[in-house]
Amino acid sequence: MVAVIHTSSSLRAVLSYNERKVEEEQAICLAAENYPKEATELTFNQKLNLLQKQASLNLRTKINSVHVSLNFDPSERHDPDTLRAIAGSYMDKIGFGQQPYLVYQHMDAGHPHIHLLTTNIRPDGSRISLHNLGKNQSEKARKEIEIDFNLVKADGRKQQNPQIKPAMVSANYGKVETKRAIANVLTGVVDQYKFTSIPELNAVLKQYNVMADRGSEESRTYQKGGLHYRLLNREGERVGVPIKASDFHQKPTLKFLQSKFEMNEQLRQPDKTRIKNAIDFALYGDDNVTLDRLSKTLERDGIDTVLRKNDTGLIYGITYVDHRTGSVFNGSSLGKNYSAKAIQERCGPTQEMPRNSMSNDYTIGKSNADFENRDSDRSSHFTIPEFRQHNESKISDSSDALFDPVKQDGYMPGQLRSSRRKKKKGMSQSL
Repeated sequence: MVAVIHTSSSLRAVLSYNERKVEEEQAICLAAENYPKEATELTFNQKLNLLQKQASLNLRTKINSVHVSLNFDPSERHDPDTLRAIAGSYMDKIGFGQQPYLVYQHMDAGHPHIHLLTTNIRPDGSRISLHNLGKNQSEKARKEIEIDFNLVKADGRKQQNPQIKPAMVSANYGKVETKRAIANVLTGVVDQYKFTSIPELNAVLKQYNVMADRGSEESRTYQKGGLHYRLLNREGERVGVPIKASDFHQKPTLKFLQSKFEMNEQLRQPDKTRIKNAIDFALYGDDNVTLDRLSKTLERDGIDTVLRKNDTGLIYGITYVDHRTGSVFNGSSLGKNYSAKAIQERCGPTQEMPRNSMSNDYTIGKSNADFENRDSDRSSHFTIPEFRQHNESKISDSSDALFDPVKQDGYMPGQLRSSRRKKKKGMSQSL
């Protein structure tokens, strides 16, 4: 099991995300824990108002929405009762067992997963700390639950998929040492990743200090359809001796790669949804997601973000490398909403990124490949709308007050508002 925690400042946006899936028949609300009514008896606004009312008890805390996805191995199929039990155990172990929370089962991906939505504000107005929640409490809870419910262990899956080791580079490398270092990387990348162009291949290779080089369009190598492989140092500079593709035993020549391009185009199609929705999941409900923060969120999901910049620092391209599925996509291949221009518009200002091992290319974040993805919702570009308002009938029991809406997320009780003195009529102007 893999647990991914996402926090934001908008409970409405997070709830809308899950409720929209329910409307599209791609999710089910399994439970509304610590609510006065069952999940099937609650409307959208009733679910939202209880969470917002509790969150409004602490106005100093801006990040008051906690959204967790628990992802299971594709081989596992759990019934609703088991999923509710796993959700309850997880929430207890991370310190949210007494909070009101909603449990959604999503059926829109190749692996089973559930979403948990709650607030980190307690009924007494105190705040549950989110610092290192994923690293400490969540990680411990995940391992215990894997044992308690006999789940496929994430750590075990990681060991079955060892990562490729970056080539060790040196300016003094000779041809033999260079060829051996490059061959080790090519063995892991060419067969394990689904790329459809040389730039996409390089988006992976350059993370391991290797690049495929066709030369300039005027060069003899380019015009003859040749291809060389080179080592790179940490600054993305070429070092060592270039090696012809035909000199490697794998024969990763341009002709060979072009045949793989066509095959990979078909093989990677099922993985497109995972990357698109990982991006959407990271961006919704928060107006302050920078490109840097987006990349770090995707990194935790096993996806590296590689930017291409010109000499003036302008971003003109973006490539996503999904280490878990082995798929590589140029942003525009996912759709116009995932191109470099669109992603910059959807994100806020970004910080200057350190140069990675690719010339004019920048990798934001470095992935740790777990066995499963956080979320692979089957939707196109997802922009959180104002969820349509439902006409609600009055609830004729003592729980009415729990569902009364707060005026807004930033609502402040009257006794805490600063009062202004009213200017008396007829008051003469001071001399």
